[in-house]
Amino acid sequence: MNALVIVAHPDDPEFFAGGTIAHWRDAGHEVRYLILTGGDKGSDDPDMTPGRLVRIRHEEQRAAAAVLGVQEVVFLEMTDGELSNDRYAQQAIVRYVRRWRPDVILTTDPLTLHYGATRINHSDHRIAGILVCDALFPAAGNRMYFPQLLAEGTQPHYPREIYFAGTTQPNTLIDVTEQIEQKIAAILRHVSQVRDPQGLPERVKQGMLRVLTDGRARYYESFRRVML
Repeated sequence: MNALVIVAHPDDPEFFAGGTIAHWRDAGHEVRYLILTGGDKGSDDPDMTPGRLVRIRHEEQRAAAAVLGVQEVVFLEMTDGELSNDRYAQQAIVRYVRRWRPDVILTTDPLTLHYGATRINHSDHRIAGILVCDALFPAAGNRMYFPQLLAEGTQPHYPREIYFAGTTQPNTLIDVTEQIEQKIAAILRHVSQVRDPQGLPERVKQGMLRVLTDGRARYYESFRRVML
């Protein structure tokens, strides 16, 4: 299997699906990342600049991806907090879908406006999911869309399925108990984004914990899985 993770920000892959990514790699599958923005607004430090932050977050994302065994990371360098579902962004996604020809796409759920009664979902997470949907169908598999990409040597390609992370309507659970420590280790590579590294492992585990009827503790990531 060949999987492509398309998300808005550096650190989104690990927070949303680090266990599943490690699970796929442990099974011998290829995994690549397409990160839409550079994460240039992800800091409250008054001395931080957008350019410096992007460089830091690139390094952190590559280090986190290495922990999980990801083969390749590409940043599209769109502006953090300003993602738009336009033809330019769709074409950029189609380019990499056709180039890497994934069987599975993992992205964030565009239907998640908020999480229960707690917090609003970042607009970039929602737009990323919409962008992926509109890039895949009908454009990625139809040579009449973005014909200029044919000149780059890529041919139309249509993945088999999408995993939507950060969903409030899950229909698929992935048991990542064997990969939970890898997920945590990868998240901790995002030093600029983790405010309480000592407390993070327990927070992550509590959010993923399910106790089975026999009393065993297992850790799961949940997705809304759509067959294409």
